[in-house]
Amino acid sequence: MSDNTMEKKLDAIEGVDIDADGRFKYILIKVGKGSINKLIVRGYDSCGYHADILDLVEPGIRALGFEVDCVGGGRILHEPNKKSILVYGYSQGFGRADHAKTVEILKRQYPAYNITYKNEGY
Repeated sequence: MSDNTMEKKLDAIEGVDIDADGRFKYILIKVGKGSINKLIVRGYDSCGYHADILDLVEPGIRALGFEVDCVGGGRILHEPNKKSILVYGYSQGFGRADHAKTVEILKRQYPAYNITYKNEGY
């Protein structure tokens, strides 16, 4: 498959898929193949562990021909009524995600929100 085709397939993967409201665990995932890659954010209240999120997301991404690498995790407090997202904490299994990168990705999806992070907390 050509690099151009792979780039188009990669672009089609949403940068953010998180629950619409609440406090939940999230992971930052590097998706790609060779030199073609990007970071995506996934977070769901239904997942009790950070690894559960990866287990949920990984098969679909691998089916598209990409490699998946969880580069860390944390928690998200999503308050849509306040147009606010707070990123914080860490994953015991994957370590702390680079919350600054997570915030950058979230701001593309939620441009009207106040999105911040802190490295404290679990």
